[in-house]
Amino acid sequence: MLSDPTPARVIELLWTRMQARDWPGVRALLADELVVDWYASLERIVGAENFVSVNAEYPEGWSIRIVSIVAEGDRVVSEVEVPHEGVGVFRAASFWTVRGGLIIEGREYWTTRGGDAAPEWRRPWVETMAEAE
Repeated sequence: MLSDPTPARVIELLWTRMQARDWPGVRALLADELVVDWYASLERIVGAENFVSVNAEYPEGWSIRIVSIVAEGDRVVSEVEVPHEGVGVFRAASFWTVRGGLIIEGREYWTTRGGDAAPEWRRPWVETMAEAE
């Protein structure tokens, strides 16, 4: 455990260690009883070991860029961008709870940039975003 970690710092370290493939370092940030829900795929990951394994086994070719981290009390919201060679660019909005320097729960919403076609009916009120934004 870190000495006097803020919840925002714990989540920053989570993403940094994931990018570095530092799986023991990721594990050190997680409570044993961690529960993480992935709503896009309707999967629940129960336990710190399972969370580390799911991420460690994910096919290579990806990188992580932290877009933002916002914290209030023990609640932290993070947004990351994850380009994955040959697959596309993902964005994840994650909602974490950190207590005692450990992540105890998370809810993550992953999407592929541009993966959902914009409905025609909204065209009068919206602009198309540039791919590089």
